[in-house]
Amino acid sequence: MECEYCAYNAYDEEMDEYYCTVNLDEDDIARFYSHKYKCCPYFKNGDEYKIVKHQM
Repeated sequence: MECEYCAYNAYDEEMDEYYCTVNLDEDDIARFYSHKYKCCPYFKNGDEYKIVKHQM
């Protein structure tokens, strides 16, 4: 899944796992888990190299 490249993907050292930092309400969570999306609508590319290349 594209989560591993997402800017909203954060690592919790205490739990030793990654989690999504997007603040979703109940309706958003229900829509997201009902698989009405083909891909995550909250995805934001966290690739710094791609961002810098775009700025040049």
